Amino acid sequence: MSDTHVPPRARDLPAPVWDEVDRDYPDVDLLVFGHSHIPWNTVSPGGLRLLNPGSPTDRRRQPACTYLTASVRTGVLDDVLLHGLPGRR
Repeated sequence: MSDTHVPPRARDLPAPVWDEVDRDYPDVDLLVFGHSHIPWNTVSPGGLRLLNPGSPTDRRRQPACTYLTASVRTGVLDDVLLHGLPGRR
C-alpha cells in the first residue's frame, strides 16, 4: 500500500493516466490518493487499486463531503465503503 497527494494529471483519470500509475507504482497493490476531492474506487488495467476518499471538509463538485473506510483481512483489501457526511453540502 502507498499513498500520494495525487497521481500525475489526476483530473484526467481514468483513461489517460492508467499507464502512468501502473508504471510509477509497480510494486504497489493499493494507492490511496487525494487532491481532486473526488471519490474514486477503481482498479487500473495493471491491477493497481486506486482509492480517493474525497474530502470530509470540501466537497468541491460532489453532492456531499465524504470519507472512506476499509479493512485488510489476511492481506486482502475488504469492505471498502464510501461514507457521506450528513448536513455537509
